[in-house]
Amino acid sequence: MRGLWTVLLATTLVGTGASAVTAAPGSDPFSGRTLDGSGNNVAHPTWGQAGTQFSRVGSPNYADGIGQMVSGPSPRYLSNRIFNDGGQNLFSENNVSQWGWAWGQFVDHDIDLRNETAAESANMQYNKQDPLEAFNNNLGTIGFARTPAAPGTGVNTPRQQINTISSYLDGSQVYGVSNSRLDWLRDGTVDGDPSNNAATLMMTPDGYLPRANARGDASTAPPMDLFGALTASDAAVAGDVRANENLALTAIQTLFAREHNRIVAALPDSLSAEQKFEIARRVVGAEIQYITYNQFLPTLGVNLAPYRGYSSSVNASISNEFATVGYRAHSMVHGEFETTVPADTYTDNQLNNTFPAEGITVVRNADGTVSLTIPLVDAFGNPDLLQQIGEGPFLQSLGEHQYKNDEQLDNSMRSVLFEVPKPHGINPPTCGSPVIKPSCFTGVSDVGADDVQRGRDHGMPSYNDMRRAYGLAPVRSFTQITGESTDQFPTNDPKIDPKDPIDDPNSLDFVQLRDAQGNVIPLDSAAAQEDAVTGVRRTTLAARLKAIYGNVNNIDAFVGMVSEKHVSGTEFGPLQLAIWKKQFEALRDGDRFFYLNDPVLQTISQTYGIDYRHTLADLLNLDAGITTQANVFKAAN
Repeated sequence: MRGLWTVLLATTLVGTGASAVTAAPGSDPFSGRTLDGSGNNVAHPTWGQAGTQFSRVGSPNYADGIGQMVSGPSPRYLSNRIFNDGGQNLFSENNVSQWGWAWGQFVDHDIDLRNETAAESANMQYNKQDPLEAFNNNLGTIGFARTPAAPGTGVNTPRQQINTISSYLDGSQVYGVSNSRLDWLRDGTVDGDPSNNAATLMMTPDGYLPRANARGDASTAPPMDLFGALTASDAAVAGDVRANENLALTAIQTLFAREHNRIVAALPDSLSAEQKFEIARRVVGAEIQYITYNQFLPTLGVNLAPYRGYSSSVNASISNEFATVGYRAHSMVHGEFETTVPADTYTDNQLNNTFPAEGITVVRNADGTVSLTIPLVDAFGNPDLLQQIGEGPFLQSLGEHQYKNDEQLDNSMRSVLFEVPKPHGINPPTCGSPVIKPSCFTGVSDVGADDVQRGRDHGMPSYNDMRRAYGLAPVRSFTQITGESTDQFPTNDPKIDPKDPIDDPNSLDFVQLRDAQGNVIPLDSAAAQEDAVTGVRRTTLAARLKAIYGNVNNIDAFVGMVSEKHVSGTEFGPLQLAIWKKQFEALRDGDRFFYLNDPVLQTISQTYGIDYRHTLADLLNLDAGITTQANVFKAAN
């Protein structure tokens, strides 16, 4: 066995000039990555390491050149006129399923997390007199805190920000980036040393993520971010602090914890617990990479340059531009989840009482099945609901068509993110389905406005400057961004105030919808909310952008990016596509343990029959007991 390892660990798997993964003399050959990403690049051991600065592609853009945020249109004012979807669903033109955004978020939580400690307040204006404002906000402003400056920056040198997790696509959202978190997550004693624990990850008896009180005192559990009504003791615990953000994310986190334990169970008892753990961790990380590069990215239309092998000159660190602008695709997030299962999956009490009381619409079908519609607002910070619905049934709901990646955001994201609806007096409650009802909420939290403000906080280049940084020519007109024919408001539309069209609520009316085949859909038909992929509004996006910004050189990078006309066959405009392409190539080419450069994976397969080459559909069958189409990133219908 020792001789076999010596041969394999000295062999380059792919590419000329690529460095093979090697083990230090006397070390466990199954172990590879550090938890925090350090040492992945031997020549530059801090590249991609947790706790280091985000890299930058362009130059920082601060008003004083150091750290003062640039000014611009009020983010909520802008949101009401650009991000406001008016309750109209528009879906992916490439038939991408909800797995697109859900997997994208799962990947995001593997590779970047800014320091969430609140720094200076930079609250955003809320104007209840805005004629396009439909939501009440008892707080008067929309809260926003700046990201802390990286040590030694923001005084004499431009302000930078820290990535608190490993940049590498390595499964850190499953395992964490510190010994203390992993020690708590693994079955066994909690003494700060995970290497003396069992090989398995701790889970509930029915196969869900452990709660913070699983080891007794919840205050001793690893910290988890809280969302909605979630309390610290009820939080599910995983490698990443954001695992409770929404049911889709919690379910995928659960899926990969199960997958880790499935691999451990398949390994022989002749291996030590630590060897079993390291094999499972190595395979899980490779599975995440394999799915990302062979299914997720191609389905969304991201075609990378051919892989030439590992290069120690490539810095895989996450760029500030990618984390702050490019990888924010919140408009993809569907406003609800729908699942259909046999009626006997649930009790009559759940169907008649529990689910309706939680805001879930229940429909009993003639074929003996039952359909549940779960509003997104009920899915924030709610791991209890995942266990009520079930891992398999919920994950099956992600096969539905996802929303289009454009400038329009569902109000569950744009106005009431993570908020708990107040009692609405409707039976059953319908605060979140089919559309968000403003009267159910007393505050405004707007992810689109946050995206704009965060860009200013992190010193993002303007839209045109970011295009230049990514090798794209700057645009010279608003219509060049959107692909529309005019940036002028209509002069003969009786429903729009010609004196102040940008503040007229009618300016956002949809006047035409079309499906994926280009067929016109009647505005008042059921198909309008099920099949529309493009929509024409009473005013063009270009006209509204021009009225707000005046000059194309003033556009915030995030706003310009999401307003771009898509490149054919993709879910992205040119800038977002360029940002994704550059970053995912770096994550591949600059990772010494990338699955195509890791001969240990081949040895694990040959010796123990554990193969990383699983599609997401394979894992859904193995670990959630459901059968889906081969490529789950395409909508089932």
